[in-house]
Formats: sequence, structure tokens, C-alpha cells
Amino acid sequence: MRKIISGNEALAIGAYRASASFASGYPGTPSSEILEYAKTFEDIQVQWASNEKSAFEQALGASIAGRRSFVTMKHVGLNVAADSLMGSSYTGVNAGFVVVVADDPGMHSSQNEQDTRLFAKFAQVPILEPSDAKEAMGFMQYAFALSEEYDTPVIVRSTTRVSHTQEVVYFDMHKLGGYENKLLAKNISKYVLVPKNAIARHKKLLERNAKLQKLSNETPLNRLEQGSLNIGIITSGVSYLYAKELLPNANYLKIGLSWPFPTEVAREFVKSLDKVIVIEELEPYIEEQLKASGIYVEGKKFFPQDGEFNLDIVEEGLIKASFLEKNQKKYFEVPDLPARPPVLCPGCPHRPIFDILHSLRVYVTGDIGCYTLAAAAPLSSIHTTVCMGASISMGYGIAKASLNHKIVSVIGDSTFLHTGLQPLIDAYVNNVAYTVIILDNSITAMTGGQPDAVSGFNIKNEPTPKVDLENLVRSIGIKRVFKVDQYDYKATKEIIEQEVNTKELSVIIATRPCVLAPKKIKDTPYIVIADKCIDCKRCLRVGCPAIGYKDNKAYIIEDSCTGCALCANVCPTSAIVKGDTNE
Repeated sequence: MRKIISGNEALAIGAYRASASFASGYPGTPSSEILEYAKTFEDIQVQWASNEKSAFEQALGASIAGRRSFVTMKHVGLNVAADSLMGSSYTGVNAGFVVVVADDPGMHSSQNEQDTRLFAKFAQVPILEPSDAKEAMGFMQYAFALSEEYDTPVIVRSTTRVSHTQEVVYFDMHKLGGYENKLLAKNISKYVLVPKNAIARHKKLLERNAKLQKLSNETPLNRLEQGSLNIGIITSGVSYLYAKELLPNANYLKIGLSWPFPTEVAREFVKSLDKVIVIEELEPYIEEQLKASGIYVEGKKFFPQDGEFNLDIVEEGLIKASFLEKNQKKYFEVPDLPARPPVLCPGCPHRPIFDILHSLRVYVTGDIGCYTLAAAAPLSSIHTTVCMGASISMGYGIAKASLNHKIVSVIGDSTFLHTGLQPLIDAYVNNVAYTVIILDNSITAMTGGQPDAVSGFNIKNEPTPKVDLENLVRSIGIKRVFKVDQYDYKATKEIIEQEVNTKELSVIIATRPCVLAPKKIKDTPYIVIADKCIDCKRCLRVGCPAIGYKDNKAYIIEDSCTGCALCANVCPTSAIVKGDTNE
């Protein structure tokens, strides 16, 4: 078969061809599409989990039950699953178990840049780094066999560019033959990590590491490419493609199995070369491994330690290293366009909440989701965003430490179920007085509209039971729990104002669905009656991209307007009305 596929689709196909039959994950760009593709295979049981730790352990459980399994997440998701990763490194596996982690150099949709290779070294589990979709498919297939042969979880590390770039790949859609599911493993000394067993398992882990080290120095995944120049480049992932395009005649050591690092292969590679440099995105992982082994190279001296690479960045580094002469050609000519920062969509149900919070001048701890955009002007109504679930716990800490300020924590439904419930319990038990607002649009909107536990359907669009957030919050013991419809601006403002002035823990659940997912919502657009507009600009302060301004008057872009009525609710002169109003 010949088909144009993305790296994420290739990872899913590779898992299918390797006879994987269970997959779990939590949505996170750039990894989300892997399970969206995997769900198309009837032989793979695919599901979204409430968070990455749960997803990891579900897949690990399926492995122990004898089924090849994999889990998907973005780089920061591995932080959530770290405890599970460390433990599974000791227990090992039964059937093959693969952890797919997609890093996000450049932070296209993330709160930090992390390098999963460091996690692999820390957990002492092998990590594979494909450079493109073709390798992603093949490495994924190999990862399951590697996992079983060496009794270990295996990390497959993608990056944004590998996950999202498409290319033509030739492949056979049939499964690789000869694999049968194993029996459920019952081995107390292996899978029950009490100290006595864990001590013995650690010794097994060290024995495994020695075998993996030998493999790393022998596997064709770490390959030498001979060139006509007497210079060498050691690289991995998508950086290999950039370097190869710019300097095709150099000698290359392309790293596919990054940990354990192929020290002996590298030592042999540098012997006869005049100069060797390392090209790698983010952390100087390869460079440090080489220097720790007494192999002198340079890397980050020429290439940045932050951001995503492209041809221009790699070329600039090669020029600094005197591997290339200066070239006036720019591979990426960026036109001089006006700035277009991301904003909440027209009609977004989060916007009324943040307009109200801005007007009340309260301190708002935010979380990970579309609503983080409310930190930008003109709403400017989120003051902290650190990681998933941190809104409630940080709001708790601030409320405890700053008794004279009104604190509001804002979190989405998916994020609340991810890691928000536990700190809310802490706030209740410790009698912290502040307000938590759960923005319940019943979807994981930011990553593409994936379902969560309150959606009522699963990844395959099959009906499921719903978690009732109001009952869940009340079951903790919290008395002050309110549900609001954000489009009822006046009532919502009254409830929020009431609760921020109450010396008790309260939870407000805002219940409007996303305007885009699972289906686009559009009502009659509004218009501005020019004669009534007094140029106060109050409507502009809600930050809606469907509102324009010209000749000292606001106007509505009717094609963009969804009819949410927020602008009409805040207009002091009633100059904004529905387009079908006879005025």
C-alpha cells in the first residue's frame, strides 16, 4: 500500500501491525491523533482515560493480562505518569508494553519544553526516536518485540514535527504474523513491589541494562552513514533530516535507540574524523553522554537549547561550526503580517465568566485549557497557570496565605477530572474559603473535542454513562454548589459576585457546551445600531473576534457572530440587538 500519512497515523498503524490490542491515553497536542487513528482498527480496544497515570496503568494492566498494549501522552503527561513509569521499570512486562510520548519543542501548545530522553535515562527504560512517519511505523512495531525480549516498558519518543508532518509511506496493512496473546501473569515476586521484591527486581533491572547496552552498540537503529567529507554529525529524530538535507556528504551517526546510549559505536565513529558535532533539539542529552564517556564533541555551542529546529536554525549552527559556508538563502521567509494572537472563539461560553471576573477585580488562578487565553488582553483575567489541576491547589494556597484577597480558581471539566478533584477535597477538609468555577463544556475542547467522563460518549462515539459534576462535588461535603448558564449573563454575575464575597468554600459549575464540538453552534447574529453607539468600547473589552471597530463605532462581523449575546448584555445603551430585531 502507498499512502500519505502523518507520524501519528504511522504510530497507530505500527501498533496494529504489531498485534497491539489495547490502548489508552489522555489527549494532549501533539499526541492526540494517535488514538484517533487507532480507534479505526477493530482489533484494538481504544479509550481515553481521565489522566495519563490512569491511562499508563490501564495499559500496563493489559500487558500483564497478556495483551500487547500501548499508552499515549504528550511530554508533560509523562510527569503525571512518572510514578507508574518508575514502578513498571522494576516490574517489567508480560506482553509488549509501549509508552508513546510526543514532545513539543517550541511549545506550540504546551506550558514548557521537556526532553523525554532524560526521563528514559532516569527510569532506565529504552527509548526509540523515529525521524519521520516511515520510521515511526517501523520503530513502533519493533518496540513491542523489544519490550517482550528484554522484559521492559519501551518509550517511543515523537516530537511535534514527526507527529504532524505527512509523507508518502509504502507499507503492508496486514498484521505481522506469528504473535499470540499470552496468559494472565500471576507472579507475586515480580509484580508486587514490596521492599523485599523491589530489591530483587532492581538487580534484575541492572542485569537488563547491561543486555540493553550491548544491544544499543549492535542494533541497526543506531547506524553509521559514510560520507565524502572528513567531518561527522551525531544526531537523532527530525534533526537528522535537517542536517542530511543541508550537508548530505558528511559522515553521520544516526541515533534511533537513544538509551542506553551506543557509546562504543560513537567512540568508533569519531576516531578517524577531523571534527564531530552533535545536532539535537532541546537538551544536550547526546552531547552529555558522549562527554561523560570521554568523547569530546560540541553541540549546544552552535545550536540552541530551546525551541523547535528548522532548516534555517540548523544551517546557522553548521555555519557557526564551520561545517558550511555562509549562505544568503533563507528557507523560511516570514512575510511582514500583522500580529494575530490566539483568542477565544466567537460565542465561547468561557468569555462571559472571564468578563465578569475581570469586572470584579478578583485574583484568578487558571488551568490548562482553551480558557487560558483569558490571560491575554483585553480580558486579562487569569493570573496563574502552571500545570493541569494547579488552579484549585494554588488557589487554596493563596487563599490560605492572603486572607484579604478574593480568590477564584477556574478549571475545565476535563482538567477537573484529570487532577482537580484531589485539591478540592483538600480545600474542603481544611476549611479554605474561596470560589472554584468549573467550566463544564462536556468535552476536551483544546485538543480537538475528545470526549471525557461527562460527555456521555466515548472515543468511538458510543454512548456511555456520564459523571454528574454537581453530585460529585456535593458528595465531598461541599454545601455551596451552584449551576449557571453563562449566556444568562445577569444571573451568572449575581452568583459569582455573591460567592466571592462569601467566607466559605463554594463551587460554581458553568454548563454551556463548546460552540465548536461536538457540533458547531450558531444562532442569529447581532448587529450594532450605530445611532445608539456612544463609543464607550465596553463591547470591545470582552475580546470577541466577531466585534470590529471603525469610525468611532463598534460593528458586528455577522459571518463570525454566533449570537451568544454577551456584547448585548454589557452594552450600556442597548445599541447591540439581534439581527432579526425590528429597530
